[in-house]
Amino acid sequence: MAEFDFAAGEIPENITANPDGSVTLSMLGSCAVCERTHGPQLMSISPSGERTVLATGQVGEAISGNTRGSDGTVYYSVWAPGNAARNGVYNLLPDGTPQRIAALPADSGPNGLAVDPAGRTLYIADSLKGIIWSVPVSGGSATPWLTDAALAPVPTETLPIGANGLRFHNGALWVSNFNKGTLLRVPVTATGTAGHIRQVTGGLPNIDDLSFLTPWSDVVFAAQNGSSSNNGPDRVVVIYPNGTYKPVLTSADGLASPSATAVRGDRLYITDGGVPAPHDPKLQTARINLPALLAGAAH
Repeated sequence: MAEFDFAAGEIPENITANPDGSVTLSMLGSCAVCERTHGPQLMSISPSGERTVLATGQVGEAISGNTRGSDGTVYYSVWAPGNAARNGVYNLLPDGTPQRIAALPADSGPNGLAVDPAGRTLYIADSLKGIIWSVPVSGGSATPWLTDAALAPVPTETLPIGANGLRFHNGALWVSNFNKGTLLRVPVTATGTAGHIRQVTGGLPNIDDLSFLTPWSDVVFAAQNGSSSNNGPDRVVVIYPNGTYKPVLTSADGLASPSATAVRGDRLYITDGGVPAPHDPKLQTARINLPALLAGAAH
């Protein structure tokens, strides 16, 4: 659907599929294995392919997660290592001006974002500290909503990244742990607190961001971003509610550091960072074959 310029820092990391047919992409600008010479961007691509830069960051930062509130507000994470004045979550005002609505500590790694269905609370996956933060969508002090070892990174990994992808779905927050290869489901109680963490599945090294087949289905499409740290395959897997999974796309389909998925109707979108040579970052699309998808689950 779209190709990008790796040398210019156009390294897609996250995607939101919007109701108008457009998509919103987080562009890293730099990554752990490439030169930090370009600032990150938040980019919109229209159904016709027109590209609009919505926000930019500074060299050395990354724009990681992004999401859309039910009222259309765009939220995005700025991962600014060591910079407490920049690290945190931003939104776009109606006139397009970015503003930081939640500051996070300088040693935090803000990544995946999710808004609750009521449109009141924004949740933030912290890839470095093993925390899911919460903050009112209008902004304010971010507070730890859940702190748990299941969310923490593995310090000895090449890329020590824990909680990564985040989605609010069917009354729970679903979160992937990149290093531990797990997909977790955390119920949100009636009082807004975190319920008991349940591991949906494991054994998926470098699991990155995820999406659901429909707003009602617990069938998940998850990206495995193996080549970002040479730790596992590059593939998209479908994960069934019983925890079994099977690959549906692989590097043979052109995947290269797949980092996120999004679903609109019967169309699956995949962001590819293109970290390994020949560095071909892109946005791919595939049509979902529903009968084949539901035909059976296997490891």
